[in-house]
Order: sequence, then C-alpha cells, then structure tokens
Amino acid sequence: MTHRIWIVLACLLVPLGGNAQQARNCSAAGDQMSATECAAEGYRAADAELNRIWRLVKSGADQRGKGQALLAAQRAWLAYRDAHCDFERDQFLGGSIAGQVFYSCLDRLTRQRNAVLQGLGS
Repeated sequence: MTHRIWIVLACLLVPLGGNAQQARNCSAAGDQMSATECAAEGYRAADAELNRIWRLVKSGADQRGKGQALLAAQRAWLAYRDAHCDFERDQFLGGSIAGQVFYSCLDRLTRQRNAVLQGLGS
C-alpha cells in the first residue's frame, strides 16, 4: 500500500505541461480536509471552464453538422473520466486521502479535456 501512496502523491504533484491552466498544488494545505477541499475547488474551476469551452465548441460543431458526433464523444469521455477517477479513489478507500485523490483526478483529466476542446475550437 505504501508504494501506491507514493505513486499517487507523485501524480498529484506533477503539473500539466503545455497548458496555461495548471492544476492546483494542494500540497501546502495544513491538513487532509483542507487538501481535499483545495482539490475540489480546483476541479470546480476546471469544470466551469469545461462548460464555458463546451458551449463555444459545440456551437461551432453544430454549424458544421458535427454536433451530434461531438456530443457522443463528450458523453463517452465523461463516462471514462468518472470511471477512471473512481478507480483512482478506490485504491485508497477508507483512507483520508481518497477524496483528494478523486478530486485531483477529476481536476487533472478535466483540464486535459479543456485543452483538447480548445484545440477543436481553433
């Protein structure tokens, strides 16, 4: 179990490269509850940005007749993201870090998707 903790912690601390949006660094939080809330705040910000970008990209895709295909892809991506983050969290079920792992995963994957969607809108 200790080996897994170090791997996850290393993943949590690695910033996203090549993207102006950076994942929150919650390692300076004073306690686990604060670290989890920090990660949740990061995810909420990434999700708000996802919704903003989505409206723009979806509108453009609709105009090109590709809106339904993009919607299907987005739904599949959301299912993947949620299942993957559930998996990451479940490695630590019962531990106080589980919530932080979950929200950090949602934040990381959502920011990555934001970059992909921004590329579609270019």
